[in-house]
Amino acid sequence: MIYTPNEIVRFMIESADWLCEKHFGKNLIDSGVEILDPATGTGTFICELLEHFRGQKQKLLHKYKEELHANEVAILPYYVANLNIEATYAAITGQYAEFPNLCFVDTLDNVAGLGKFSGHQEELFGAMSEENVERIKRQNKRKISVIIGNPPYNANQQNENDNNKNREYPRIDQRIKDTYIKESTAQKTKLYDMYARFFRWASDRIKDEGIIAFVSNRSFVESRTFDGFRKIVAQDFNEIWIADLGGDVRANPKLSGTKNNVFGIQTGVAISFLVKRKNARKAAHIYYARRPEMDTAEDKLSFLSSARCLVALEFDEVKPDDKQNWINLAQNDFGNFIPIGMKETKAAKSKTVERAIFKSFSFGVVTNRDDWVYDDDRAALTKKIKYLIGTYNADRERLSRLRDRRLIAEQLDAGMKWTRAVKKDLQNGVVYRFDPTFLTQAIYRPFYKRFLYFSPQLNEMQNLMGEFFGPKNEHSIPSIVFSDPTSQKPFMVFSTNCCPDMHLVGAASGAVTLPLRIVTDHSLDNITDWALEQFKTRYESDRATRSLTRGKRARSVTKDTIFHYVYGVLHDPIYREKYVLNLKREFPRIPFYEDFWRWADWGAALMQLHIGYEQVKPWKLTRTDVKDEKSEKAGLSPKTILKADKEHGIIVLDSETQLSAVPKEAWDYRLGNRSALEWILDQYKEKTPKDPTIREKFNTYRFADYKEKVVDLLDRVTRVSVETQAIVEAMREVGR
Repeated sequence: MIYTPNEIVRFMIESADWLCEKHFGKNLIDSGVEILDPATGTGTFICELLEHFRGQKQKLLHKYKEELHANEVAILPYYVANLNIEATYAAITGQYAEFPNLCFVDTLDNVAGLGKFSGHQEELFGAMSEENVERIKRQNKRKISVIIGNPPYNANQQNENDNNKNREYPRIDQRIKDTYIKESTAQKTKLYDMYARFFRWASDRIKDEGIIAFVSNRSFVESRTFDGFRKIVAQDFNEIWIADLGGDVRANPKLSGTKNNVFGIQTGVAISFLVKRKNARKAAHIYYARRPEMDTAEDKLSFLSSARCLVALEFDEVKPDDKQNWINLAQNDFGNFIPIGMKETKAAKSKTVERAIFKSFSFGVVTNRDDWVYDDDRAALTKKIKYLIGTYNADRERLSRLRDRRLIAEQLDAGMKWTRAVKKDLQNGVVYRFDPTFLTQAIYRPFYKRFLYFSPQLNEMQNLMGEFFGPKNEHSIPSIVFSDPTSQKPFMVFSTNCCPDMHLVGAASGAVTLPLRIVTDHSLDNITDWALEQFKTRYESDRATRSLTRGKRARSVTKDTIFHYVYGVLHDPIYREKYVLNLKREFPRIPFYEDFWRWADWGAALMQLHIGYEQVKPWKLTRTDVKDEKSEKAGLSPKTILKADKEHGIIVLDSETQLSAVPKEAWDYRLGNRSALEWILDQYKEKTPKDPTIREKFNTYRFADYKEKVVDLLDRVTRVSVETQAIVEAMREVGR
């Protein structure tokens, strides 16, 4: 449990009090202002509210008995909160009184108080005491004016085998789907983080007027997945105040979670106040303030303590753009370019409404059990899959005899990597069988292929990879892969002719795939006829043809050359620098450059390098071998190192071998936050598997078995990197 620092709690209470007086002519302590902490934990916010009300004995008594409410779902914090709240009240007033408004309930289940959005409340009261049931019903009848607190931050489950995982909340999740997700332009938005659920619940609970004051994950401020959220809250509320405390370690590796984050965590933090008034203007005034990026947690808390209230902060009024961006707005011509892909074009039934270059796009494969279904060795992968399927079928047979199907989750073999889809198959009695034709190769990380068991049963989400590369990944289809705007890594673009993993450049990123063609009953072009017409009109008019051919035989623009042109443009360093903010928020848009063929040829050359990296001529780095006599005497393989000394152009493979004379420009070719060479070094390291069964039974990978392959791969990818950077620098020269 993360405890909210008192400096933040007091700042939020003072600010909510000021906003309440400003907009409704009342203070928090006044009669008629009902206050709720929906995730009270150990009661910090309620205790600080009591301290805030100190000195107004009669009003405090009324507030304590009638208008101060709190919910908690975990039993231990619930009892601690009860003790803390009653002790605080006794210390202030000198007399003990039971706190009658603390409810033992999961707030997100308690939808009866949401008015027209309440829906059906399922079995909420089944295992509760009568007194607790009455408290919940009493709370639901009240008109809540202020909702304040620190809701849980996210619902991402770390381990699918944890059967007490964060679960679904049908009514609230449906409300999120009907609002935040419906209005989002992000690909496959899943906005079911716990704090997003609490925002949705609180927005419905205050009905037509009131205040929400939350300290939460800051991703809603600028993440693309929250564009629909930003649009809805700007419509539903009249005033929004955001005090951004930063501390997002994932976005800025220079920060330290323990030093720069007010909660000592990796996720950035923001304090937000949302105000809704009856009959007020609908377009919200949005005010934003940000603490300096490198402030320590102590600096931030000290500042909040001295400021006391949001009126002491220097806020800028935000004017959202048409993409629902609130901060770091890009002022450029990006919106005038051709979209590379759009939801509307993807969903279009008629070619007449296509308005993007590519018809279809998709994330790569998501297995949710990489340790099991990927391997560097085909035979080793076969063993793992047969064991996995055997474990599943044994559980299916054993659990088929259970009368109460709800007990299945409690009886599962911990040796199996369970996910939602597999559990569903288990409940439905589906038999799994090993199929060797599902064994294929996929691009797992840049320039690193692995064997993959491409099974719709054991891959949690294949997305559209079966349509792009065939149901068994059997087709070689040239494809562009680029960073989804929701990625926390720098923009990158790559190409492949086989199925890519969704996390091509790491776990905190998504990779979007654009195939040249789509594999169905017959091959279909994925570049739209509309795009072909746009490019032909631009580059094959009489004037354009004369300008570009300069007396040479004219070349025809085709869908293949458009494909290469797009790949070339996405490598343009000036384009990527100028539109860096846009690429963090939306799919790329493609400009019409003056010389189409120069960019198409560059794109074709880059694609040949990147797809055909295993066939390019090796660079021939200088190899030095020195025997590790200590390891040899002990009968051991040389110690694996796999580290790069970029300053001196050296790669140390192990205690015996190093490669030198690595060209400086080879390190400059980067995909995400690593160079191509560093991706290879990282992926071939010996790592202890996280999965206990893999660790015990299948931990057979040894670098020594792949050393010569890695040396050859590093030689080839060095050439790929050097030649890629030569093309990129030529692009820069043209743009100057």
